[in-house]
Amino acid sequence: MRQLLEIALGKEGYRLTLAESGKKAIETFDKSSYDLVISDIKMQDMSGVEVLRHVKETDPAVPVIMVTAYASAETAVEALRLGAYDYLTKPFKIEELKANIRNALEKVRLKRENETLKRELKKTQGLDSMLGGSRVMLELFEHIKAVAGTNSTVLITGESGTGKELAAKAIHVRSPRAGEPFVSINCGAMPETLLESELFGHLKGSFTGASTNHKGLFEVAHRGTILLDEIGEMSGTMQVKFLRVLQEKKIRRIGSTEEIEVDVRILAATNKDLEREVHEKTFREDLYYRLNVIPIHMPPLRERREDIQILASHFLTKACASSKKSVTKISEEAMERLSAYDWPGNVRELENVIERAVALEPSSVVLRDRLPEKVRDFGTRPAAPPAAAGDETFPTEGVDFDEKVATLEKTLLMGAMEKAGGVQTKAARLLNMNLRSFRYLLQKYGLR
Repeated sequence: MRQLLEIALGKEGYRLTLAESGKKAIETFDKSSYDLVISDIKMQDMSGVEVLRHVKETDPAVPVIMVTAYASAETAVEALRLGAYDYLTKPFKIEELKANIRNALEKVRLKRENETLKRELKKTQGLDSMLGGSRVMLELFEHIKAVAGTNSTVLITGESGTGKELAAKAIHVRSPRAGEPFVSINCGAMPETLLESELFGHLKGSFTGASTNHKGLFEVAHRGTILLDEIGEMSGTMQVKFLRVLQEKKIRRIGSTEEIEVDVRILAATNKDLEREVHEKTFREDLYYRLNVIPIHMPPLRERREDIQILASHFLTKACASSKKSVTKISEEAMERLSAYDWPGNVRELENVIERAVALEPSSVVLRDRLPEKVRDFGTRPAAPPAAAGDETFPTEGVDFDEKVATLEKTLLMGAMEKAGGVQTKAARLLNMNLRSFRYLLQKYGLR
């Protein structure tokens, strides 16, 4: 039978390895890589079912076709339970076996292609696109992995350019909704009426210029994920309408009285401190708590300087590919300047700086002089020396010590809050104090 199959399948172009026993089959299988296994069931030294079990434990993707002259319902059920692709009874037609082999290999090929596509998708939109090896980024990656498998609403916060949309895409790609649409809209980039139409859709003739029916993004994203970027820019009226969608999972197109049910996972992103916006009555408190089910904060680049070199090298490769230039590396001096800079524009600013440097660099190495002046000179100018205690500028009439200290404290508090974009935890870190002490001083000076 082995010789017969070797001849018949060899004519089909298959490369075959023969084994005269179950034990020999396992030894051979473990030494190389195979796309498919055909095994008898009744053998002297080892049952074909044991061979099947070993193959599936070693490489579950390899299909196994079982053949036997001693068919029984129990054996067939056991083989299929262990993952056999098919179960043939001798005597069988060669053409039937050939058809089974073709189908099994085609199934494996499609599965591998699908896995390759998924890996490529994760590289471009998943965690692989969020580069970083710092502790804060590794913790962020773990947080995203944990969040992705849920259906909860996520609020992603962080300064402009920190990668909030990348985080949202990573959540979607790793979620059960990965095969469904991911749509994104910037809530601050369009007026209220247009935003409502984009989100919920409209009927023909519902307003001037509505010449056709229009499906909104919530319908487009049905069973998938929608990212509402810059949610803090949404008007009060739109906040009310959006809150209703969050609560009822239904939308109503402009000009329609009919409600449409939507199954959409909602992610929101903002560079604003929504907690402060709620306190100032510019953002609805009930909507804030609906959105802030699972918060994710994207750290600014200056708080993960260890990642600057990794990111810069990545952007160098990317810029060279797009510009077709052969700039192989960044000089040590230039990298020192990149690492020292504070990056107010975060990762997006770093990418732009590297792209500019590659465009201007005539050699194969990015030099310090190719960096923008603000980057290459950052922190190199000497600071003015502090006034000495006995300096002649000290007022002859003396000073009110408590008042002077209070003024200085208030100045530092307000400066830190401005630098941190109003986020108290960041401002406290800038002043190297704990959050409780920071909040106490805010209350003390009425700055809350």
